[in-house]
Amino acid sequence: MTGAPVTKRGAVVWPLFAGVAALAGCTAAGIGALSIAAALTATGLPDPGPVTTLGLPFIRAAGEVAAVVAVGAFLFAAFLVPPQNSGVLDVDGYRAVRIATVATGAWAVCAALLVPLTISDVSGQPISAHLNPATIWSLASLINIATAWRLTALLAAVVMLASLPVLRWSRTPLLLVGALVTLIPLGLTGHSSAGGSHDLATNSLLIHLVAASLWAGGLLALLAHVIRGGQHADLAARRFSTIALWCFVAMALSGIVNALVRVLPSDLLTTDYGRLVLAKFVALCLLGVAGWRQRRSGVAALQADPSSRAALLRLALIEALIFGVTFGIAVGLGRTPPPPPIGIPSIPDVAIGYDFAGPPTPARVLFDWRFDLIFGTAAMVLAALYLTGVRRLRRRGDGWPTGRTVSWLLGCVALLFITSSGLGRYMPAMFSMHMAGHMLLSMLVPILLVLGGPVTLALRALPAAGPDDPPAMREWLLAALHSRLSRFFTNPVVATVLFTAGFYGLYLGGLFDAAVGSHMGHVAMNVHFLVSGYLFYWVVIGVDPTPRPIPPLAKVGVVFASLPLHAFFGVVLMGMQKVLGESFYRSLHLSWHTDLLGDQRLGGGIAWAAGEIPLVLVMIALLVQWTRSDQRTARRLDRAAERDDDAELAAYNAMLAKLARRDT
Repeated sequence: MTGAPVTKRGAVVWPLFAGVAALAGCTAAGIGALSIAAALTATGLPDPGPVTTLGLPFIRAAGEVAAVVAVGAFLFAAFLVPPQNSGVLDVDGYRAVRIATVATGAWAVCAALLVPLTISDVSGQPISAHLNPATIWSLASLINIATAWRLTALLAAVVMLASLPVLRWSRTPLLLVGALVTLIPLGLTGHSSAGGSHDLATNSLLIHLVAASLWAGGLLALLAHVIRGGQHADLAARRFSTIALWCFVAMALSGIVNALVRVLPSDLLTTDYGRLVLAKFVALCLLGVAGWRQRRSGVAALQADPSSRAALLRLALIEALIFGVTFGIAVGLGRTPPPPPIGIPSIPDVAIGYDFAGPPTPARVLFDWRFDLIFGTAAMVLAALYLTGVRRLRRRGDGWPTGRTVSWLLGCVALLFITSSGLGRYMPAMFSMHMAGHMLLSMLVPILLVLGGPVTLALRALPAAGPDDPPAMREWLLAALHSRLSRFFTNPVVATVLFTAGFYGLYLGGLFDAAVGSHMGHVAMNVHFLVSGYLFYWVVIGVDPTPRPIPPLAKVGVVFASLPLHAFFGVVLMGMQKVLGESFYRSLHLSWHTDLLGDQRLGGGIAWAAGEIPLVLVMIALLVQWTRSDQRTARRLDRAAERDDDAELAAYNAMLAKLARRDT
């Protein structure tokens, strides 16, 4: 496999990737050259010189193409082509991983080069003044964008090194996640991370980047596979077609939200920023049309005849060229100053992304909503997927407990309310509201979701692959459940430590002070609350079987062992004299929120009292499971007795009679 000869058609792959990257870089550099005068006027900085002016957008666009090639290649190896029966990557999957290794290396190099270029751009000095590595390292920590590029280079290098020894399929999904993580610092810089409504802009940009990288990267990986003449091209095209459709929807919706945050309809034709937004919208429409034609002709022809690849290859090349131009426009858009905001934004508007009408009241908590693009969308998608699975079961005549459906939907509704209602709106500004959301996200929502049994539903609803069919979603899910990673995190000790130690490490270890002023810090905290809570309650009361099942009595012991830790944490908070996140909370200058220590003690009281909620729910769930387990055991024994005419009971009675005769 490692010594597979490179065919002449395979040698075309790397020039193709380089051509797309060069097209994106030239487009970005051209836009940057046209808009440099307006950018310098807006910032008041001197011209840093042509190396920075043209080199920065070119390298950034080329680097982003390398990043999406890595994402697409890992996606291709993980989910678009099957591995061998032993779990070892097939030739096509191995080639995709090697492409991703080179692409992540190129992404790391480009990100490293962007550190001095960014410093030169921000300072207005030529790049020759920042070639000293020691100077670059010290200055990068003072500039957020340069820090983001430094972190991106480190993450990409880690992913590249981790991919070098990979030969088995089970590692490729983790590499895909790692490649997507390298895009996060990119989503936290630029216009979307500053100004009013930057919470919506940042969330929409992150969704946009993930969808674009999966779509463009998957397309380039599929194109390379078809050029090489690889096997399972029809399967890969069919699977990618489904992914591309949903990525197009996500890109379109997130792009519209991001544009509406920065421009008004009247700015689309009167400003450079608006015209670039229109150009990107046109490119997205062209991609949508090309993708529709691909599904109608290229994929259909390949399904009818696996050797008929001309139509798919032609349309994929057109899409790749459009993607190259689109990435160049996106980079140029990021370097073009947006229209100035109307009016003077308030301090909370700049720090958090929105303003407040006043202190939290029951009416504002219930009805003053601000939709969370990440968690609100996740809640609706999870509810829709669950209902789709239930509907599929009922269509084929199988039943599904109504209580599980109600529990899952209540969990989704709770997630939507906590993150998008007035509670979610006030969480970044007040410690007590943050703690209320923390308790609900880590205790109430995970319990409701776990009681829904989503894994069992998925395993029953998803079709099983035949003996000669390649693995699909059901097989991937089973592989994830039986993986070493799953067995590690479902260990009762590990799940309990993650669930309880997060409280102390976050609030008493200094992490909260560092994260409270960052939008992504709040997103990361919410993700931690949900994931750690779900793992803990999956182990304790999960309807779904765990890789490490424990007896009911041990589950009760785990619950009672964790409750004192929560209660003690709440008592510690109520007794603290130091205000957590004080500098950030005071910087908001909210006239109705001045007693920070009292608000923190209220948050400690919420943490102390919230421990009773999971205790009641968990005990009820365990009692119900215990009762049902006893009933199933009794029914199984009754069926066994009916089959053998109570042979076990007769043997027991005979033993008693024998003992009685011996005693007599």
